[in-house]
Amino acid sequence: MLDDTLHFLANHLEAPDWRRLGEHLPVEWIEQAVQRTDATSIRHRRLPAEQVVWLMVALALYRHKSISEVLDDLGLAVPDAQTPFVSKSAAAQARQRLGSDPLKWLFDHSAQHWCGQDRRAYVFKGLVLFAMDGTTLRTHDNAETREHFGAQNYSSGAIASYPQVRGVTVTALSTHLVHSAAFGPYGTNEMLYAKKLIDGIPNDSLTVFDRGFLSAEILCALTRGGSERHFVIPAKSNTRWEVIEGDEHGDDFTVRMRVSPQARAKCAELPEYWEARAITVVDEQGRKRVLLTSLRERRRYKPLDIANCYTRRWGIETSYRELKQTMLGSTLTLRSKTVEGVYQEIWGTLIAYNLIRLEIAKAALVVKCEPTEVSFIRAFHLIQFELHWAAVTRSYGKLPASMKHLRERLVSLLNDERPDRKFDRAVKAKPKRYATRVLRKPA
Repeated sequence: MLDDTLHFLANHLEAPDWRRLGEHLPVEWIEQAVQRTDATSIRHRRLPAEQVVWLMVALALYRHKSISEVLDDLGLAVPDAQTPFVSKSAAAQARQRLGSDPLKWLFDHSAQHWCGQDRRAYVFKGLVLFAMDGTTLRTHDNAETREHFGAQNYSSGAIASYPQVRGVTVTALSTHLVHSAAFGPYGTNEMLYAKKLIDGIPNDSLTVFDRGFLSAEILCALTRGGSERHFVIPAKSNTRWEVIEGDEHGDDFTVRMRVSPQARAKCAELPEYWEARAITVVDEQGRKRVLLTSLRERRRYKPLDIANCYTRRWGIETSYRELKQTMLGSTLTLRSKTVEGVYQEIWGTLIAYNLIRLEIAKAALVVKCEPTEVSFIRAFHLIQFELHWAAVTRSYGKLPASMKHLRERLVSLLNDERPDRKFDRAVKAKPKRYATRVLRKPA
């Protein structure tokens, strides 16, 4: 990861040479992102649009540092003998000029390219595994962010102290690379964000969903909108069906479910009925769960294999933890204070996360281990150190050896094997030292 990016950072005292950027995030992509969104600058600036793109990626890697510190430590600003340091206002203005669209385009373009690399090394019976789930992030509390993003409303009438961003991602389960994402106001239902991502899911894939996404509109759009696009999703307790093949009291049968008139009124393409294969699985605690899937070939796709695929869905929860706790330092509140800045920061964070995950995947291929076996926290800290060291030493000749050392260290930092979960997942309330400000809905 970032071989030539380190070259660029190490030589930042010279005029930037964009041909040096790395194989994973080449300069052509950044130029295309800036040009497609009309963010190019004719004036000679300390922070041109291309540099601001790298700044947003670097801010995600150094969440504990201010923007000024990141600019100075990594030398991201174009050198100027008269003004050696970039002011906070200049950095803020540069971000405003860039906007969020170039970061969004760069994430979409890079994520599809990176998830397509080495996909043959991580397949389940010819299918690439993905998972879809939702999460939230909180923003600074000001009039602009609260009006745009909104906040959680409680049944007691209280409103959350901070505005929140709601988002949904599609993540590759084998590498934890984020393939696609959609996010925005908290009041928008996750299902609406999910609908935006369905068309982008690749062919020859199996997507594992949380039960909250059980919708004929989403699942039928997935299977009918491409070639060999399949799903696995747990049934809800109130899901009703008619058994059309097999024994309902067995562990593998085919069911037919009726699409509600309300859903058909919203989407005329939906059929009156849709079918799925139902598999009954029993966990270690003896609890039964019914999984619905579009994998109808029983000889090829055994119930145990499908159940194991669903079990891997918890990997996406790990990705959210890595993003929100490791990269964002458990602060949860994004540093940006404007709506456009929030979108810009999130796209930059997703790009930075994918860069780390991509380098982990490349290193894991060398030693033939699973990318998820490499410690993300240690890899993240190691990459932080290598980037900072390169910026400080500015020794171009030592960088290839540095990158070789980085990849050797990555594969030596394997996670310790953990036992399976023994108890139900539960969220514990955190102890509060101070009184919580409670907002009430206006009468």
